[in-house]
Amino acid sequence: MFTGHEFAEGGNFIANTLQQQKLKASFFFTGHFYNNYSNEKLINRLVKDRNFLGNHSDKHLLYCDWSKRDSLLVSKLEFLNDLFPLTETLGHLAEKAEQPGYKPAFIRYFLPPYEWYNDSIATWCKEAGIQLINYTPGTLSHADYTTSKDKNYRSSETIYNSITNYERSKPAGLNGFILLMHIGAGSGRTDKFYARLPELIKYLKQKGYQFQTVDQLLTID
Repeated sequence: MFTGHEFAEGGNFIANTLQQQKLKASFFFTGHFYNNYSNEKLINRLVKDRNFLGNHSDKHLLYCDWSKRDSLLVSKLEFLNDLFPLTETLGHLAEKAEQPGYKPAFIRYFLPPYEWYNDSIATWCKEAGIQLINYTPGTLSHADYTTSKDKNYRSSETIYNSITNYERSKPAGLNGFILLMHIGAGSGRTDKFYARLPELIKYLKQKGYQFQTVDQLLTID
């Protein structure tokens, strides 16, 4: 699963890798990303290649405090106004995909900004008929946005080893795992983890894993 808000420099490399490996992935973008004209060709290609595109909020707001998670930073109305603007955009993308059943799936799944939420956000999603999702914790794959100036910086080598070590050390490995990466990290990070994607896919294929998009993995009646 890939997310995108400000940056997309890895988009074509990722799309090429998926096409070469005959795989589909899930991409959750913000309204800022979808409405950025420079991303239009990439988005159309991802749709044409039958990848799954979903909702990562409109403005990428922080919904609750980092240190006091039960403390909301938005009202219910502000949250809903950040959740629903992408409905029409995703509906149009689903029509382009020309896949039966994709339209409701495109709209129904929501990955919150910063992958950070609390019970209020979960309740509001449920009331709106939206399935809130998140990545599976346990690896450092999501740290691929960090830069060398950050205290929480993780190199691509460290991230790759974290994934493979987790896979080898857990009884279930990465079975059912939702692995999150970013489609771009900007110029502040020169050590791009997406460049290791072909190597990672090869490793996981050799281990016998099958790759699924979020809507395939999460079956909702």
